[in-house]
Amino acid sequence: MIIGGDKSETIINIQKNIRAEEYNKKAEPDDPKLTDEEVEQYLAEFEKGRSNKVLHAIKKCGAFAIVDVAWLMHKGVTTFEGLENLDEIKAGAIVTCNHFNPIDSIFARAVIRKKFKKTPYIVIQETNLAMPGAKGFLMNNLNMVPLVKAPNYILKKFVPRIKELIEAGEFVQIYPEEELWFNYRKPRPCKRGTYLFAAQANAPVVPIFVEMIDLDKDDNEQFKKLKYVVHVLKPIYPDKKLNNKQNSIKMAEKDYAERVECYEKCYGKKIDYKYSKWDIAGLK
Repeated sequence: MIIGGDKSETIINIQKNIRAEEYNKKAEPDDPKLTDEEVEQYLAEFEKGRSNKVLHAIKKCGAFAIVDVAWLMHKGVTTFEGLENLDEIKAGAIVTCNHFNPIDSIFARAVIRKKFKKTPYIVIQETNLAMPGAKGFLMNNLNMVPLVKAPNYILKKFVPRIKELIEAGEFVQIYPEEELWFNYRKPRPCKRGTYLFAAQANAPVVPIFVEMIDLDKDDNEQFKKLKYVVHVLKPIYPDKKLNNKQNSIKMAEKDYAERVECYEKCYGKKIDYKYSKWDIAGLK
């Protein structure tokens, strides 16, 4: 599904990032930029919106209805591989996924609902709370956990929230690639923060890699429609013999290695980061 109109500038930004070897850098040109004061304001409004339980429940139902419609639009062109890898997971895990579309969380959500009858929480950057329109409505009313890259916030609010959810048997989706690169096929190196949080919460990590295959149907003037194969990879566990930092490095490397292996098997080619038009799924 094409969200956000023309993607020419996004694709140019992806090419620039690749040349600079900055694989976790922003590519979307219209992402909000907030001052520290604005971040505090949006976080306060986020929490206030949840304090009115009745109104929040109504908005949450509306937000999930939108997500359900988005999933129904993709369900017929989506298949799953590797669900058996979740058999050893009983409850409480971090879920990671390649980040290629504003609504790509529907794929991890489908996996967790299919296997565990649960809806995962999603970690988002605080700037997502400032998105306009429907995207902003979803960010403020779904099961979201805002992340502010300030040490005090991470230690006092974010990490305790992640631990609380994991201990309650919930699933938390985090994007270790950080930034969205629209329809970009290749796995990108994983930032280790995701795995530090997993180690701190003593939680397994469930990696997911979504394969994208072009269809011979137009989505719009720029892109073909796609079909998707959602690959659930082998869970990764913190090593009790290692400290949190050591675990975060080891787990990040393992997650990336699993994605690369899956990519090379899916597409039948060795990974490299030389840009080609094929890298952007569906691009005409």
